Amino acid sequence: MENQQVEELIRAGLPGCEVTVTGDGRHFEAIVVSAEFEGKSPLQKQRMVMATVKPQIESDELHALSIKTFTPDQWAAGNRS
Repeated sequence: MENQQVEELIRAGLPGCEVTVTGDGRHFEAIVVSAEFEGKSPLQKQRMVMATVKPQIESDELHALSIKTFTPDQWAAGNRS
């Protein structure tokens, strides 16, 4: 898979989100900023993103995805931890 394909899958599953994906074709890291993350626990946010690529994970087309999630306010404030 290409980084762009992973980005498109996440954007399709979380409309309105901002996403950046880096990776080597099998192992990827995604940074996702979405208003839908407001009030959600870190685990809930991870699950929301993973749901967007579930078929690709299950088929092993996408082997690993590391995810960092932020609300727009967290991103704007520079809170990247």
